[in-house]
Amino acid sequence: MTTLWWDIVLIGGASGIGKSRAAARLARETGAFVVEFDDVVSAVQEITTAAQHPGLHHFDSPDPAEPRTAEQELELQIATAGALEPAVLGVVRNRLTVDVPAVVEGDYLTPAAAARAVEAGRAAGRRVRAVFLHEPDAARITANYAAREPGCGPQVRRAEVGARYSHWLAEQADRYGLPVVDCRPWDTLAVRLDEALRPPSGRPGPQPPAPRTSGRVS
Repeated sequence: MTTLWWDIVLIGGASGIGKSRAAARLARETGAFVVEFDDVVSAVQEITTAAQHPGLHHFDSPDPAEPRTAEQELELQIATAGALEPAVLGVVRNRLTVDVPAVVEGDYLTPAAAARAVEAGRAAGRRVRAVFLHEPDAARITANYAAREPGCGPQVRRAEVGARYSHWLAEQADRYGLPVVDCRPWDTLAVRLDEALRPPSGRPGPQPPAPRTSGRVS
């Protein structure tokens, strides 16, 4: 069984890169409970409207009058993630009241929210860790979607936005001092995740954003 270096771990990253599989494997190896943050996103969107909380409903109209560019799609995805940051903290604070270890995974976990979650854990005397998986290749994400959702046809545009979002998350994670782990090669991902989640030696926890060298684990 994998050594448990944490009480709660957050695994962020773009859609279609293997987060759920990685989270499920980590949970099996450690006996942890999995929280899929996508379920929380669906719940809060269901009980709000665009008028009440516009930040949660940027994608309610799938076919806008003028097609969005990939950059516009990225901006809306980032804005949605920002609007969901309080919900991330809510999930973590709730899990801090439970003794069972938990893996929280999802597309909309931002490094800013993850850094705050680590601090909340420290204040509560608990070990909260965060790591962001990174896949820079849109073609690889397209292939992943084809394998996962064969009935949807090629999802090239969605994958392009996903790759851009992955780059943004990796850059933000670097700024907050959080580890970034490349998704590939898949057969070594579990080992590299374990390395990234080990307690840092002689380093403080996540910091306010500032220029720094990459914390990527390749």
